[in-house]
Amino acid sequence: MNWPVIAPAAATLFFIMDPLGNMPVFNAILDHLDSRQRAKIVAREMLFALTILMVFLLTGTAILDFMGLSQSSLNIAGGVLLAIIALRMIFPSPVRENEVDVEDPFIVPLAMPMVAGPSTIAILLLLSSTQPEYIWEWGAALLIAWAATAAILTASPYLMRYLGSRGSRALGRLMGMLLVLLATQMLLNGVAEFVGSLQSG
Repeated sequence: MNWPVIAPAAATLFFIMDPLGNMPVFNAILDHLDSRQRAKIVAREMLFALTILMVFLLTGTAILDFMGLSQSSLNIAGGVLLAIIALRMIFPSPVRENEVDVEDPFIVPLAMPMVAGPSTIAILLLLSSTQPEYIWEWGAALLIAWAATAAILTASPYLMRYLGSRGSRALGRLMGMLLVLLATQMLLNGVAEFVGSLQSG
């Protein structure tokens, strides 16, 4: 395993999944359940999310070829999505009761789009299509980010009591600031590739 390749990819995926920012929403949705039911639902939804993400990782090149998408367009779209997610992390909207009143969430909204969101999928498509020779490394990075996210969300009731809403918001904003940097780099890469394709054409 090429750990210098895996580590930054795992960190990026972890930031995008944003478990610290998702903790208040998970708690609000599952607040009416006892600890055993909550753990079962979190485990189920995280397995759904992992399955969805693995499918996109393993079929990324085929999806891009089928849809006729270029690397530059994927870079630009991924950068825009990352920027939107980062801004939401830095300036989170308050969680309202009527928005999270879900009896038993099934895939939506916990697995998708909160964990397996469009930004995470875009990053996996980009990784698998630009450097398919590292597909095992990307899979390992996804598993590491997913496991860390699952651990945090499973322990979220205890972490929320320890960190409080202010602490989780502060950490979420810090992750958002890091994502802004990643989004900017992705946009610059996409623009550079697009300009290069025009010049070569």
